[in-house]
Amino acid sequence: MKTKIKKSDKVIILAGKDKGKIGDVGRIFLRERKVIVTGVNAVKKATKPSKKNPGGGLIEINKPIDISNVAFICPACGKPTRIGLKMTKSGQKERICKVCKTTVKE
Repeated sequence: MKTKIKKSDKVIILAGKDKGKIGDVGRIFLRERKVIVTGVNAVKKATKPSKKNPGGGLIEINKPIDISNVAFICPACGKPTRIGLKMTKSGQKERICKVCKTTVKE
């Protein structure tokens, strides 16, 4: 499965408790069709003491969000938009903004 949203894209949350927040995509789970957005959908988790965290206690982690609940923010026009694909003359695929029709850099 492929997705038009890539790692480190700037996205806005469309639904849920964090609706309206903006963040960067940190990780994509293709099979589950979910993304982790940094600083969004954070939950606190209790942990036991370990070598990595000797004191134990509460840590904050980002949980995945369904990919349908995020929208790409175009770097050129700054609006939430969908991503389109366009073939170049050399045969390469380019991602384009559906609002302003500019090429989105990788």
